Amino acid sequence: MPSLRDYRDRIKSVKSTRKITSAMKMVAASKLKKAQNQAEASQPYASAMAAMLARVAKNVVVSDASSPLLVGTGSDQKHLLIVVTADRGLCGGFNGNLVKAARVKINELTTAGKDVSIICVGRKGRDLLRSGHSNKIAQSFVGIFGTARVEFADANQVTEYVLEQFEAGAFDVCTLIYNEFVSVLTQKPESQQLIPFALPEVAEGEEEPEEEGQVSPYDFEPEEEKILDALLPRNLGVQIFRALLDSAAGEQAARMTAMDNATRNAGEVIDDLTMQYNRARQAYITKELIEIISGAEALK
Repeated sequence: MPSLRDYRDRIKSVKSTRKITSAMKMVAASKLKKAQNQAEASQPYASAMAAMLARVAKNVVVSDASSPLLVGTGSDQKHLLIVVTADRGLCGGFNGNLVKAARVKINELTTAGKDVSIICVGRKGRDLLRSGHSNKIAQSFVGIFGTARVEFADANQVTEYVLEQFEAGAFDVCTLIYNEFVSVLTQKPESQQLIPFALPEVAEGEEEPEEEGQVSPYDFEPEEEKILDALLPRNLGVQIFRALLDSAAGEQAARMTAMDNATRNAGEVIDDLTMQYNRARQAYITKELIEIISGAEALK
């Protein structure tokens, strides 16, 4: 049975841990507001960019002269996965759930006989995927989420590397896997094909929405192919930047929630240990009283 001193030491240790988790929760909450505002501000632009490219792409007749970023290489044998995680842990299942989704995607592709290579954005994804897939990691970018805010220059580093590898013929299909920031309590793994550019899918049985009122025809200057040649690389950077911002906001939200749960659990452990300490102390006092009374009775 633990001594009273052991109980006091454990209570002191858990109280110290509770102070740390409470401080981490407040720090994450302060960072979350900035990251959330940045992520929400980027979403309309990224969505509008993808929608505009989809409208332009529908008017393009696909040919051998079309942009490879639109039509691809004509093969889907080589796949590149961009896995975006955090640089640090202590954020619940934020990193683990994403890496699990990435492993599922990797296993699906390898089972189908595809060649898979991985770009890891974030230290935790790199460290976790090294177990079992170290030979597939082509490049890793760490330290992006260590700054106060994610900049477009950080996403541009990843974009330039992806475009260089695509021009070198290192892959045929590129897919981005990241945690979409849904709310403070919800961050879900999302998969988005970047290369070749994927047009929005219409569900089976549904018709494409028609614009209301009189619609004027679009006149493109220059031609649609030239517009796509200029915008598709930019769209790649915009979508990667959006994923980085979502991941940064999701990381802080997940850490705030995890530290809040840890603080609550520490409080429950302290209450339980305090009750055990009081019971042990009461038993110790009762034992001493019995010994004193027994000694007094023996002297009579």
